[in-house]
Amino acid sequence: MDWTHYRFRSLWPLPAPPEAVYAALERPEDYPRWWPQVREVTRLDDTAGVIRIRSLLPYDMTFTAREVRREPAAGVLEIAMTGDIDGWARWTVTPHGTGTLARYDQVVDVTKPLLRRFAVPGRPLFRANHRLMMRAGRRGLTAYLRAV
Repeated sequence: MDWTHYRFRSLWPLPAPPEAVYAALERPEDYPRWWPQVREVTRLDDTAGVIRIRSLLPYDMTFTAREVRREPAAGVLEIAMTGDIDGWARWTVTPHGTGTLARYDQVVDVTKPLLRRFAVPGRPLFRANHRLMMRAGRRGLTAYLRAV
């Protein structure tokens, strides 16, 4: 088993129409306004930017995100990531009852030296840290969608 390889999936039921959710998710430069763990997003051009995140554990992760797929009709946004984590992430936005289900899939390899050193003993903490970040993101996006 590669202890530095991770697969994540999060499902966010949201009380807003799919178009509104997609519109919020396609603007990563606004993520720090509603997602506390997304500390900084610096646009490089129309399809790429540098993102710095930090959750509960005392370390930042920085990576370049490059858009590889944007399909509003299908509700899909996908990026490739390089930096402290290498891999990809995808949002899939679909109608769900009277609102929306935003599905987040991520497959990454951790390259940050500190996290690689603690890969085996730290893995449960790193996974819990990711869950906390995703939970806060869902809460933040819900509040943001209600306010706009």
